[in-house]
Order: sequence, then structure tokens, then C-alpha cells
Amino acid sequence: MAARAIWKGVLTLGSTELPVKLYSAVEPRKVSFRLLHKSDREPLKQRMVDPESEEPVEYEETRRGFPTDDGRVVILDSEELEELQPEPSREIELTRFVPLGAVDPHWYDRPYWVGPDGNTDDYFAFAKALEESGRVGIVRWVMRKKEYVGGLRAEDGYLMLVTMRHAGEVVSADALQPPGGRKLDARELKMAKQLVDALTGEFEPEQYRDEYAARVMELVEAKAKGKKLPKKRARRKAAADESLADALEKSLKAARAA
Repeated sequence: MAARAIWKGVLTLGSTELPVKLYSAVEPRKVSFRLLHKSDREPLKQRMVDPESEEPVEYEETRRGFPTDDGRVVILDSEELEELQPEPSREIELTRFVPLGAVDPHWYDRPYWVGPDGNTDDYFAFAKALEESGRVGIVRWVMRKKEYVGGLRAEDGYLMLVTMRHAGEVVSADALQPPGGRKLDARELKMAKQLVDALTGEFEPEQYRDEYAARVMELVEAKAKGKKLPKKRARRKAAADESLADALEKSLKAARAA
């Protein structure tokens, strides 16, 4: 089935405008359940309830409040919040180009394919030039009343746009506790490097399925047919007194055997 565009815009490169379409590059496969009443198995509904009177509250009767550090709650009206929303726009502004390795992976969030919307020659020319440059473009745009920052890169001859987190959302390694404990043993370090070498290979994404979701669907299909699934064997846990060197040695032997 052909991909469907979720948004249309114009990629601006200085005075050049390139009409484009956005397509989702990921398709979540989460398992969703319906919440049922235990006795009659009827679907349940969620309602907002006043904690004092326990009476249901309609959405029209609600207000948004922001809790402050001193314990107060500031009430914000819908009209006030609407005035703060960004101006609607179809423009994807390309602000600069940076080397591919300049943006750490933890800044990236959600990927989108960017396809041409009419002018394919200019689109594929730009995609090829971007790929050969070894750079990523930093862009910003407004989509569905929300401001975004993203990285524009070339992938398999097409453009890919990955949304990025804003400043203040990313936690750096400086926030972690500095390394401590005993000095690293030379034997442990050697075996750890050997384990990395033994497990080095090609990335095969088909091997990394959502096993829980797959098992849930197997259970659903089995119960629908009046059957039961065999219980899964529990993984063996390492002994509490096992040293890091012993654990690495076992892992290394298993990796070599595989």
C-alpha cells in the first residue's frame, strides 16, 4: 500500500522554494486493549470526577491550571493560550548545514520521509547534493499549531526529516555520577573487548521484533480458538557471587559458539 502524505509544505533554501510532502517514516505496532467491566464485560468509559462531591464534570466546565513552585496554581484561559500559539505556516525554513556527526543521537525524536510535491527534478538534485555533502540541514517549521526543529538529511536518494528535541529537554552525561569503585581489571577489559569483537556484525532489523506484542497476539489467537500457549522458560539468572570476569567469560564463550 502506497504511503499517504500527512502534511504539505514548502522547503525554503534562501530564495529557492521546494514544494514537499511529509510522510510518516515509522508505524507504531503497540498492543491496545479495551478496558471492560469485570462482571458483565461491557466496555468502560473514563470520566472526570470532582474529588469532593464525586460528581462527574463535563469538559466545558474545566479550566487549565499551572502549579508554581510556591504552591499556587495559575489559571490559564483557552483564549490566552490560543494567542500564544505560533502563526500557521507551510514553510520549512532551512537555517544552516552542519556535519552529520555534529548532532548527537539523543537530540533526534521522530523521523518523517520528505517527498516531492510536483517538481521532482529540483527535489532529487537537492537530495543528491545533500547526500554527497555529508551534512545535515537544521530546519524549523510549524505543523498543527506546534513549532518543530528538525534535522534534514538524505537517505536512499530521498530526503528524511527527523524532529529534534528543544534545548532544555536533553540530559547530558554531565548529570550522571562520575565513575567510581575499584580500578578496572586488565583481564576484564581484555575480555570485554573480545566480547565486542565477537558480537560485531551486520545490523539485521528483522531480528529485533517486539517479542511481547508478538506473544500477546499469539495468546489472543490461541484463546480465540480455545487453546492455551505453553509457558515460556524463565531465563537463568547469574549467581550473586559471580564475578564480572566470570560473567564476561561465559558471555564470550556463548558468543563464539553462536
